[in-house]
Amino acid sequence: MSDKARHVSETPATRFLRERAIAFGEHPYEYVEHGGTAESARQLGVDEHQVFKTLIMQDERARPLVVLMHGDRKVSTKALARQIGVKAVEPCAPEVANRHTGYLVGGTSPFGLRKPLPVYHEAGMEVFDRVYLNGGRRGYLVSLAPAQIVLLLKSTPVQCALDK
Repeated sequence: MSDKARHVSETPATRFLRERAIAFGEHPYEYVEHGGTAESARQLGVDEHQVFKTLIMQDERARPLVVLMHGDRKVSTKALARQIGVKAVEPCAPEVANRHTGYLVGGTSPFGLRKPLPVYHEAGMEVFDRVYLNGGRRGYLVSLAPAQIVLLLKSTPVQCALDK
């Protein structure tokens, strides 16, 4: 791929990180519809467990929240609801997620959201030196240290991972 083809323009996520002087890796890849983290991990040559999905969910009162989950796991909504003290949690519809975040599904980053939302991350995230998250567009991941993510997003650890 030529250098020009690998150039990725600024996104709200990269602007958020640069404004805070956070060093991050940029990882463009060829977006494949419904390829998910398995496809991005394969193309980038990284373990899918180290690629984190940014999931926009809501509680029973339609209050939005963000969950960062290992790419090769899914969220136990019952366990998540119990841990965060709500009755129920469910994924937001794509158009609702877009309204809350400003991002299209498949390109949702936890950084540079349209409005501040509570963020929860699967507790296993901290075992890695670096993790990969969406950089604000389809076909683009950023990598950084989990400790930086927790600090920047004030995210709360939860244990709600299920095998796919």
